[in-house]
Amino acid sequence: MQRLLVTGGAGFIGSHLVDALVDAGHEIIVLDDLSVGKRHNFAHHLGNARFQFVEGSVLDARLVGELIAQVDAIYHLAAVVGVKYIVDNPVRGMRVNIRGTENVLEAAQRTGAKVLVASSSEVYGKSTQVPFREEDNALLGATSVPRWSYALSKMLDEHLAFAYTRQTGLPTVAVRYFNAYGPRLDPKGYGSVIARFMTQALCGQPLSVYGDGLQTRSFTCVEDTVRGTIAAMMSDRGVGQAFNIGYPMEVTIVALADLVRDAVGTGVDVTYIPYERAFGTDFEEARRRCPDVSRARALLGFEASVSLSDGLPATVQWFKEHRDELNSA
Repeated sequence: MQRLLVTGGAGFIGSHLVDALVDAGHEIIVLDDLSVGKRHNFAHHLGNARFQFVEGSVLDARLVGELIAQVDAIYHLAAVVGVKYIVDNPVRGMRVNIRGTENVLEAAQRTGAKVLVASSSEVYGKSTQVPFREEDNALLGATSVPRWSYALSKMLDEHLAFAYTRQTGLPTVAVRYFNAYGPRLDPKGYGSVIARFMTQALCGQPLSVYGDGLQTRSFTCVEDTVRGTIAAMMSDRGVGQAFNIGYPMEVTIVALADLVRDAVGTGVDVTYIPYERAFGTDFEEARRRCPDVSRARALLGFEASVSLSDGLPATVQWFKEHRDELNSA
C-alpha cells in the first residue's frame, strides 16, 4: 500500500483514477480547486479513512509542498483543459498548466517521490505523421493563435519532468491522453465532443459538428485511460519517457455523431458550424489524431481494449441519469 497524491482528482479522469487507487488499497489525498472538478465525483469516498480531500490550487506552492511531503508518489492531473477554456483564457491555461507542474516537480525533487504528469495528444499539434509515435516531431501553429498555447504548455510540462529526471534523478513519466470518455464527463462539453453530442442528443437538439466533420479523432474509454495511467506509474521501464494512452482507431466526427445518435436512440439532425463562428477567426484545428501504442504495449504491457461501440452505452446511461445537469449546461 502507498500514500498517493492525485492533483485534479475531482475531475473526470482524476476521479476515476482515485476510484481505482482506493479499490487497490492505497491511501489517497486529492488536491483540487473545484474550478472544473465536482464534489459529487468523489463523494462516495468521504468517510473512508484512506481518503482525504484538500480544496486548493496547484499554484499554491506551500500547500503543494506540504502535501507532497506526506506521500510516496504523485499523479499530477490538475490542468486547464478543453479548447474553449484555452481559447477564452490562454493566460490562465498556461499559468496553471506550467507553474502548477513546476510546483509539483520542485516539491517532489525534495522528497524523491515519483511524479506522473498527465499530458495530451495535443502535443502532436498539426502533425500529419499518423499514427503518432512518442518520438515524432511536433508541428504547432503560430504563437499568434491561442489554440496552440495548450499544446505548448503540455510539451513544456513534459520537458520539465524529463529535465528533472536527467538532472536530479527524480523519477518521472508522462502519459498522453487521447480523448477519454465515460461516466462523469462534464455535460457542458468544453473538453469533449462526446459530451457535447450526448448533451445535445438527449435534449433533442441538433448535433453541432465543427468544420466539415471529416477530421478524425481516437476515443478512449476512461477505464482504459486509468489502467494505462496506473501501468505507467507502476513500471520502472517508463521513467523519463512519454506514453500514448489511447485506443488506436480513427473515427471521423460525423461518424461519431451517427454512433452517438444510435447509442442514445434519437433521430436529431446534424448541423455544421464553421470553426471561425465557434472559436474565432484565428482558430486552427488538427486534421487527424491517432496514437501508435507500440511503446506502451512493449514497456508497460498495456493496451486499450474497450472499443467505442462497447464504451458508449455506459456513457449514455450516465448522461440519462444526470438529465438535470444537461438542462442547465
